[in-house]
Amino acid sequence: MDLSGKVALVTGASRGIGRQTAKTLAGYGAVVIVNYNGSKEKACEVVDEILQSGGQAEAIQCDVADPAKAKELIDAVIKQHKRLDILVNNAGITRDNLILKMSEEDFDAVLSTNLKGSFSCIRHAARQMLKQRSGRIINISSVSGVMGNAGQANYCAAKAGIIGLTKSVARELGSRGITCNAVAPGFIKTEMTDSLPEEVKASMGGQIPLKRFGEAEDVAEAVAFLASDAASYITGQVLHVDGGMAM
Repeated sequence: MDLSGKVALVTGASRGIGRQTAKTLAGYGAVVIVNYNGSKEKACEVVDEILQSGGQAEAIQCDVADPAKAKELIDAVIKQHKRLDILVNNAGITRDNLILKMSEEDFDAVLSTNLKGSFSCIRHAARQMLKQRSGRIINISSVSGVMGNAGQANYCAAKAGIIGLTKSVARELGSRGITCNAVAPGFIKTEMTDSLPEEVKASMGGQIPLKRFGEAEDVAEAVAFLASDAASYITGQVLHVDGGMAM
């Protein structure tokens, strides 16, 4: 999976799955733009780790929930690097609550970042990819968008929407050499899952056929595969990285 010479933008790359995805793509040779919203220090740590490993990376701040800012982000990448080969839409937030208690503001905030943010980035990145007649778009969905999850109506709606968005984009852009796929992680070891009570972790683990949480590397390698020439005939698909949970 040689990505040498490719320019990759990973949104929400300061921590968790986005962080590992940025490092993995850089490890395969891509020049990686590490996007972050509020965690500048953590984003710079990711860049430093990549540089120390001999890779190429830079950090750019942007709240992709703002369509105008998302355009500025894509424009900045293209101005600096003259191309954009790989877009990984990973930026996401949670505002969990039962639906009877969920506010409209919390519902809208999650959809604005997780779904509309992906739409905005794709819309602007696609113009450059169409000029190149090549590109790889990988959207990070979730097992929650496939199965649903109590207390996450907003998050599940956004992640299910990501799947529909992925398939529509794949149909629209496929004839120009651009692929669009989604990766749907299950329970992955991140800062968020590390903070869960042990009994909750045990309950979740019982729902997974492989009987363990996944690693961020598992998701990152799937993204790298879809970004590579090895996946050139794959588009409009959802790759489940969930230990068999959504079978």
